[in-house]
Amino acid sequence: MTTGFDLVTMGRIGVDLYPLQTGVGLEDVTSFGKYLGGSATNVAVAAARYGRRSAVITKTGDDPFGRFLRRALAGFGVDDRFVGTSPRLPTPVTFCEVFPPDDFPLYFYRFPKAPDLDIAVDDLDFDAIRAAKVFWATVTGLSREPSRSATLAALEARGRNGITVLDLDYRPMFWDSREQAREWVGKALEHATVAVGNLDECDTAVAVHEPREAAKALRGRGISLAVVKQGPKGVLAVDATGEVEVPPVPVEVVNGLGAGDAFGGALVHGLLSGWDVERIMRFANAAGAHVAGELACSDAMPTEDQVLRKLGGTE
Repeated sequence: MTTGFDLVTMGRIGVDLYPLQTGVGLEDVTSFGKYLGGSATNVAVAAARYGRRSAVITKTGDDPFGRFLRRALAGFGVDDRFVGTSPRLPTPVTFCEVFPPDDFPLYFYRFPKAPDLDIAVDDLDFDAIRAAKVFWATVTGLSREPSRSATLAALEARGRNGITVLDLDYRPMFWDSREQAREWVGKALEHATVAVGNLDECDTAVAVHEPREAAKALRGRGISLAVVKQGPKGVLAVDATGEVEVPPVPVEVVNGLGAGDAFGGALVHGLLSGWDVERIMRFANAAGAHVAGELACSDAMPTEDQVLRKLGGTE
């Protein structure tokens, strides 16, 4: 059975190798922790932690790291039936440096091309994509062919039925230019109902950096709910009923890299639960704060009880 998922995500997967020594460069690190990673995959993991039936459309290499990722997905309760295997491309590895509270440089080893950018239209189960209550795609998936055509085909298949989220996830190292990214993001926005990104990502999407104007521009593209992350100023969400702005949840940051994916999984959970926008944003902020206080990303995704404790037991 390939229908009935609460969430189907499509995009990056890889192995995160995070240093167990913080405050030093990689040249001085002596040991690492190994974790499941990749933004779209982390969002599926985060949603699964809330009991949501989740699956990810992605691809690994035919190697030990690929086998590790499949095993990790199973451990997190994420369905791997749409995870392909490339016979020729290696599973990507990502290193980071950890300089709390706000400096976490990333080093992507995705050469010559990551398998998740080798997803083709013929790899897709369109029945499952159409039937999912939420479909989540990322801008990174638009950066190379054949993933670009496959991502657009998946979005088009949704036809703005149900909840279709475009994660604005702009990583400049994957693109020739911001202008190139903006062209393809514009095409993807035509099929999404929800857009979520930080100020720089919104600038890439709609050439506007001011939060309210960016949200207005996204809404002007047909987006029902525009979510603009503002860092220390919190998050702004705008839909047909108006705008909501909520402050960040204080946290002693250990590693900020997984916070956005935790936010995404919590956003999906809130949307599926039918909560009002303010409640969703407060819950998602707290989920992000929880993960920011941990070293890992996927391994640190919280349960609903953990998020509520972060909120002080109330919403």
